[in-house]
Amino acid sequence: MRIDKYLWAIRFYKSRSEASTACKKGQVRIGSAIAKPSREIFGTEQLTIRKNQMEHAVLVLDIPPSRVNAKLVERYAKDITSEEVRNARIDVATHQAQNKIDSGGRPSKKNRRDLLDFLENESTPNKD
Repeated sequence: MRIDKYLWAIRFYKSRSEASTACKKGQVRIGSAIAKPSREIFGTEQLTIRKNQMEHAVLVLDIPPSRVNAKLVERYAKDITSEEVRNARIDVATHQAQNKIDSGGRPSKKNRRDLLDFLENESTPNKD
């Protein structure tokens, strides 16, 4: 099976074209060699995939017949990413969630007018 089709089948990428693009950019490696999208994949090969600025390590266990259910991915691939990378991935996700600004949606007319009044008062110099 082609490596781009395999990565799509085990749900590592949402689309096959996304997996193919990642291979073309050199983000997918088999051992230490960069893998082209058309490279055939066999069992017991180790893949290193760079996705979202993280290095993921995946061990190929078997070749799926087609795209598999999320519950069945464990039969075909094993995530062997180190604990440090997994913890860093969790830390980044929690940090992003904490820094997300809750704006409450679009401002009302009153909020906009108050903001404009504030900005006008800041831009005019005080004549004290």
